[in-house]
Amino acid sequence: MSDVELVLRSTRVITPEGTRPASVAVAAGKITAVLAHDAEVPAGARLEDFGDDALLPGLVDTHVHVNDPGRTEWEGFWTATRAAAAGGITTLVDMPLNSLPPTTTVAHLRTKQDVARTRAHIDVGFWGGALPDNAGELGALHDAGVFGFKAFLSPSGVEEFPELGPEQLTRSLTEIAGFGGLLIVHAEDPHRLAAAPQKGGPRYADFLASRPRRAEDSAVAHLIEQARRLDARVHVLHLSSSDALPLIAEARAEGVRLSVETCPHYLTLTAEEVPDGASEFKCCPPIREAANQDLLWQALADGTIDCVVTDHSPSTADLKTDDFATAWGGISGLQLSLSAVWTEARKRGHGLEDVVRWMSSGTARLVGLDGRKGAIAVGRDADFAVLDPDATFTVDPASLQHRNRVTAYAGKTLSGVVRSTWLRGRRVFADAGFGEPSGRLLVRER
Repeated sequence: MSDVELVLRSTRVITPEGTRPASVAVAAGKITAVLAHDAEVPAGARLEDFGDDALLPGLVDTHVHVNDPGRTEWEGFWTATRAAAAGGITTLVDMPLNSLPPTTTVAHLRTKQDVARTRAHIDVGFWGGALPDNAGELGALHDAGVFGFKAFLSPSGVEEFPELGPEQLTRSLTEIAGFGGLLIVHAEDPHRLAAAPQKGGPRYADFLASRPRRAEDSAVAHLIEQARRLDARVHVLHLSSSDALPLIAEARAEGVRLSVETCPHYLTLTAEEVPDGASEFKCCPPIREAANQDLLWQALADGTIDCVVTDHSPSTADLKTDDFATAWGGISGLQLSLSAVWTEARKRGHGLEDVVRWMSSGTARLVGLDGRKGAIAVGRDADFAVLDPDATFTVDPASLQHRNRVTAYAGKTLSGVVRSTWLRGRRVFADAGFGEPSGRLLVRER
C-alpha cells in the first residue's frame, strides 16, 4: 500500500460483488485494492470522499459514430469525448462509417487514429468495416487491432459504406470466423423494407410503418442461421423489435455464438410520444411502442439482451428536417445515456448494479476489455463515474457538449447527475469543467 497515490471513498461503491461502503486505492492508473470504508489512508495518498454519491466503474460505450475526419462538422473526437466524459463514459469504440475515409483498410484506420490521438478526453477504440469488396482487408485490420467488423444488411445512408448482400455476408463472415473475429450487424432485411409502405412527410406513424418489426426479425433469423452454420461470433446492433427476442433466446440456448445490444432511446422513449415532424427522434431501426419497450426491459432483466449502448449518431441540425423520409436518422445520446437509462431503470425496480452490468461490464466483455475495464476490481484501470443517483435535472440542449446540440431529450427531467469522471485515476470531468485530453487509443488485446 505504500505506493498508493489516491483513495476514492463512497458509501455506495458498485463492485462485482454488490454495492457497499468502500475505499478504492489507486496507483499508477490501476485499482490496487478495494478496502473497508474507514480504511486508513496511506501516507502521501490523496483522499477523495464522495459521501453518499455512488462510485461506478466508468461506462464503456461500444457504439459511437464520431464522424471524424471527413464529417467533423457533424461531430469530432474533441466534442464527442467531452460529451462522453460528462456522461460518465470513460471508453468508447468508434464506428467505421460516417467518417471519410471509412475504417475499411489499415491505412484508413491509421488516418483515424492520427486524428483521434491528441483530441480524445477518454479512451477510444475502433471497429473496422465489412464492405462488399474488402473481404481481403479484414485479416489485416484484425491484426491492426480493430475490435471487430461492422456490416449493414440494408442501405447504410452513406454511399461510401454499402450493405452486404447474402453472398457477400457469407464471404465476409467466413473470413472473420477463420481468424476468430466478431461481426457486428445492422440487422434490417432490405426486401422487407422495400415491401413496406414508404410515405414521406412529417407523420411519425408513417415513418414507423416504413421500418416494420418484421424487417428486423427476418434479418436476425438470417444472421442466426449464418452464425450457426459457420460457428461464427455475431453481434446484433441496436435491437428495437421485441418480436425477435424468442428467436434470439432459442438460438443462444442452442449455443449459437450470438450477442445483442439495445439503446437508451428504445428503453426510455416511445412511439406514442413522438410528435409529428420531430425528426430528432428519428433513428433506424425506429423507436417503437410502449408495449414493445416493456418486452425489451424484460429481455435485459433475463439476459437475452446483453448490453446497452448509445448508437450516438449525430448530424448537423439542418439535416434534421421535419420530413421523416429525408431527415438524417440518428440520435445523439452520449452525455445523457447513463441518466436516461437510470431514470427508467429505477422506475422498473432495477438498481445501479444492473445499469453497470448493461453499460460497463457487459460492453467491456463484448470487446474483450473486461480484463482492464468495466469493474471496480483489483487490476482494472482506475476509471470511474461519480453519480448522484437521487439528483434530477431538466435537459437543456445548450448544456450539451455534443457539437450539434439536437436531442430527443430536450425538456425531459432525468434522474442521476454525473458529478465527476475519472480516467486511470485522473479527473477528466467535474462541475468545473474538463481537463486536458488524456485518452489513449485502444487496440484489441491478442
